[in-house]
Amino acid sequence: MEYFKGRTVAIGTMHGKESVMEPLLREGLGLWPVVAHFDTDELGTFSGEKERLHPAYDAAKLKCLKAMELTDCDLAIASEGSFGPHPSLLFSSADEELILLVDRKNDCEWFGKALSTDTNFSGSEVGSMEEVIQFCNKIGFPEHAVILKHGKDDIKGLVKGIQSLELLEKSFLEIMKSNRSAWIETDMRAMFNPTRMKVIEQATHNLVEKISSKCPKCNFPGFWIVDMVEGLPCSDCGFPTRSIKSHKYGCMSCDHSELKDFPYSKEFEDPMYCDFCNP
Repeated sequence: MEYFKGRTVAIGTMHGKESVMEPLLREGLGLWPVVAHFDTDELGTFSGEKERLHPAYDAAKLKCLKAMELTDCDLAIASEGSFGPHPSLLFSSADEELILLVDRKNDCEWFGKALSTDTNFSGSEVGSMEEVIQFCNKIGFPEHAVILKHGKDDIKGLVKGIQSLELLEKSFLEIMKSNRSAWIETDMRAMFNPTRMKVIEQATHNLVEKISSKCPKCNFPGFWIVDMVEGLPCSDCGFPTRSIKSHKYGCMSCDHSELKDFPYSKEFEDPMYCDFCNP
């Protein structure tokens, strides 16, 4: 893409995220990525030894600023993940990844997102090696690493990045010398969790797609969805439903906007979702 072609972008990470980001940034945006290695755990950890104090966007922004400081680049990218219950699917866990690109030269920011139920985010209290092995089999060990510690909120005995049976058993037995049980959880750091790494790749795809969409009025990158408009008509009575009829696209430079109808390739909604036909 001409807007970024030939520019260097600093990737703020210590967890190997460049493995999925670099190819997409090179091929999709024409950027030259460099990795800014620094201790991103200072902004918080999933395993509890450092509290995560910042919302995802703010944490990613801080990583970008640090990456620019370390590399003397005016363009930086970083991501932040969040794990927990899915916002709309009951009893489902989700991984939400946000990836942020900060352009200090032009005073602009773009972000991409991916929300996926394909996650092994999990934790359990275990009292025997049999229970430890059962948990590990469930989450895809050893390709996916695990963490052991004294308790869910007790980081004593913490061992991260466990990917061998030898270290797994040794760490568990060490905790059991002074505890009646241990806490085991998936290691959600990207380099130890291939499932999460795929979602980071999806978020990067989303970012590249968003930036590649240019404003039809001023040609500025990032002409993307800023709002959703309800009102898809019922196929039976024609009454507007709560389903999405249009996506509103907007430009972050000139404020031009457009409505694009029927984004999900259907012009009518099933009557079962109509408040008039099915109150």
